Amino acid sequence: MIRKTWAKWRSGYIGRLVGDSLRSQGWLYGIAMLAMLVVAATTAGTAWMMENIVNAMTTPEMKSQVHLIALAVVGLFAAKASASYVQAVFLARAGNRIIAIQQEKLYKKLVKRGVGYFARYESSNLLMRVTNGAQAARRLVDVIVTSFVRDAFTLVGLVFVMLYQQPVLSVMFFLVGPIALYSVRYLLKSVRSIMQGELKAMAEIIKVLQETSNGIKIIKVFALEDRMEERMKGAITSVENRANSIAKLQSVASPLMEFLAGLAVAGVLVVSTVGIAGSEPTSAGQLMSFITALLMAYEPAKRLSRMRVVIETTLIPIERMFELLDEEDPMRESPQPQELRSGPGEVRLRNVTFGYSGGMPVINGMNLTFEAGKTTALVGQSGGGKSTIFGLIMRFYDPDQGYVEIDGQNLQDVSFASLRRKISYVGQDTFLFSATVMENLRYARPDATEDAIRDAAKAAHAHDFIMSLPKGYDTEVGENGAFLSGGQKQRLAIARAILRKAEILLLDEATSALDAESEALVKQALDKLTENVTTIVIAHRLSTVLEADKIMVVQDGQVIEQGKLDELMEQNGSFRRLFDQQFKTPAA
Repeated sequence: MIRKTWAKWRSGYIGRLVGDSLRSQGWLYGIAMLAMLVVAATTAGTAWMMENIVNAMTTPEMKSQVHLIALAVVGLFAAKASASYVQAVFLARAGNRIIAIQQEKLYKKLVKRGVGYFARYESSNLLMRVTNGAQAARRLVDVIVTSFVRDAFTLVGLVFVMLYQQPVLSVMFFLVGPIALYSVRYLLKSVRSIMQGELKAMAEIIKVLQETSNGIKIIKVFALEDRMEERMKGAITSVENRANSIAKLQSVASPLMEFLAGLAVAGVLVVSTVGIAGSEPTSAGQLMSFITALLMAYEPAKRLSRMRVVIETTLIPIERMFELLDEEDPMRESPQPQELRSGPGEVRLRNVTFGYSGGMPVINGMNLTFEAGKTTALVGQSGGGKSTIFGLIMRFYDPDQGYVEIDGQNLQDVSFASLRRKISYVGQDTFLFSATVMENLRYARPDATEDAIRDAAKAAHAHDFIMSLPKGYDTEVGENGAFLSGGQKQRLAIARAILRKAEILLLDEATSALDAESEALVKQALDKLTENVTTIVIAHRLSTVLEADKIMVVQDGQVIEQGKLDELMEQNGSFRRLFDQQFKTPAA
């Protein structure tokens, strides 16, 4: 375990983290380290001064120097107090900057990940990596800097005082050291495994809270309160037990060191009183200086002995943080991306085969074209690959084989920014940010004027209900639009799409949450929105796509039928069966 830990220190996560932190915050740590050296020097100087203090009080010849010695003592403690303040302030500033830098890097990495990444990892897991990882990074750098500068130099200075004042007694005291080191080494064996379990339990707590917040209606309807309470209780108890175990292991070091220090002090008193054969006479000042240095050495020695335990407790969250930072994202932009040229907006899939995470193909050898400026509807049973086609067009995923083109350009050659500017999207699971109505609409086009935003809301038949809200467009919508109905959220999403004015519009069950009256109004808005725009619609309700320029029936990753409504009805195939299922009039 020790060999493995220090291997990581030399070439792994710890060395990388400390190196990056010292480079980015070098001047802050530099000032803090200088202050630590002053603290170390003044601590050793305090023990050294004890000889003069005691001798001045007990030796008549030195009484004339009392005022000078008192002034030196005041100077020592003033310097130590000032240095301690500077050390604390600059160390805190550097530590807080490390947390901020790591969290910024982690979020920047996360937000650029592909959609598939978020399907693989639970949000509670990602939250733990971002929060705990950054906090652990700050804690680890702090303990290493303070241990190797302040504590190590303080201990060296005090040991020098001990050896100078009482070399024989110092050697006897140092015989106790290996016992303490061996005891601390034994503690490290358990800390790491306990910490892994604690992080898993903390992630479970976050997961239960998120599920409670998002699924409170289901919890109430199915009377799951007791079951959720048991889940939360189990996770909390697990964290509590592991935290107690770690606290127990960390706390053993202090009593152990105190007991050993007590034995050492008692031994020093006995030996110094009885005397050692052949040793020179010891003055009261020398003995007091030695004992003071011995007692003052306890705290830095204790912190150094616990440093390894602290490192072990921070390794797991730091490793997980760097795993997130270092993991390669399969959805990467071309090294020299092209701008997606302005064009009519023709979308084409050429020999596309795709399966999620390398699994069975969801789309297999697909060739199809969505004509520019036309409306194409994708219909068929769930699981056929319709939503996957949308994901490929928006480049949430790359095909395993083949490629996707817009106006003849391969999407893997163009920049993400130019691609996203070309596309607008409205899905059945409408997402709204926890912000005002105005801010949510402006996300579609940050430079849009308020008049343009209001015009888009009117076109989506959302303006009237917005004005009925307590603060109109300045009303907070709550987490994911919690204060709005499903239909209101969907009309805001359509207003966003209208405001976007993109050349390609993707609609995934865009009117599924609307009542009949609202759907009729929104359909009028969509008719205006889709004029001369390449529109691709996914719909399970065929009534919403009957006027499409082309209808494609998608089944098992293939387009098995396509054509206008009349053509598909005449073929008497899969589309005709779907149509009859939805529109068949019951027999009288």
